[in-house]
Amino acid sequence: MHHTIQSETAAAYAATQTSAAAEDAIIADALSILAKRFHRADAITSPEIARQFLTLRYAQAEREIFAVVHLDNQHRVMALEDVSLGTIDSAAVYPREIVKAALKRNTAAVMLAHNHPSGIPTPSDADKRITAQIKQALALVDVRVIDHMVIGGADAYSFAEHGLL
Repeated sequence: MHHTIQSETAAAYAATQTSAAAEDAIIADALSILAKRFHRADAITSPEIARQFLTLRYAQAEREIFAVVHLDNQHRVMALEDVSLGTIDSAAVYPREIVKAALKRNTAAVMLAHNHPSGIPTPSDADKRITAQIKQALALVDVRVIDHMVIGGADAYSFAEHGLL
């Protein structure tokens, strides 16, 4: 009887691992599909387009990641760059480095994004301050900040939609 319980437990564990592996494969496929849609030929015409890709890409990250989406004049994606990999509750972000990268790529506009591993997408006061600093720094070189998405679990908070830019 003891052997049967161990066998059942092992089978349940294997099923859970198989299920997790299957889910990971589905997520990878979805990311691949969205990445094809989120490339230079596509313009970011609404926060929803960016929200879909960025949420899927950053929702499950265990550490905070700050990213910049570089855009041309028609808001077509030129590059997606992870500029800072932080801890579970913060990431060091340097506006100077974002300006340098924007100038190097001849970026016309950017969308900022970062995740909250806590799963709560509400921006903190620090998020609002760094957004204002980056916006101000980029304005000096004529690069617009069109949005800042804060990803929390399966949800995302758009600064543009909430009138914070």
